[in-house]
This record gives sequence, structure tokens and C-alpha cells, in this order.
Amino acid sequence: MRLIESLKKKKFILFNIFFTLYISINLIGGERGLISYYDKNKVYEGLKNKEKEISGKLKDLDHKIALIKKNDFDYLDMLYREKFKYGTKDEIIIKLK
Repeated sequence: MRLIESLKKKKFILFNIFFTLYISINLIGGERGLISYYDKNKVYEGLKNKEKEISGKLKDLDHKIALIKKNDFDYLDMLYREKFKYGTKDEIIIKLK
């Protein structure tokens, strides 16, 4: 009986303790908590870096396509020699890759 009366008097304090624990646990480890925020931030930074890399490759490909469309003979000659391993009799071909 004393326990029930004691709990009735202290229920506001108990409610505050449980409410504070609930808020703090969800703030740190919940789906929208700090840990989740840092994980999502890492993923975002990785995707941003990947986007920069892919956009750089896209610019390079666009430049190469523009050179082919313009019939740039130097670039076409370089492609021809690279793809077909072509060279004249007096040339020495050194593969660097």
C-alpha cells in the first residue's frame, strides 16, 4: 500500500525520467539520430565524389566525340595507331600501359 501511494506521489518524476531516457535514446541511436546522420553524411560525400569522377569522364568523352565529329586528323591518327597497333616500317612502337 505504501508503495502505491509513494508511486502516486512520485509519478511526475518517474514520467520525466522515462521521457528523458526515451528522447535521449532516440536522439542518439534512432532512425533519425546522430549516428544515422553521420552514416548518411558519409554516403552523401561518397556519392558526391563519384559524381565528380563520372562528370569528369563524361567531359572527356564529349571532348573526344567532338574531335571525331570535326574530323581532327591528329586525333583520328592517334586512335588509328592505338587501336590497330599501326606504324610504318621506320617507326618503333613502345607500349607504355
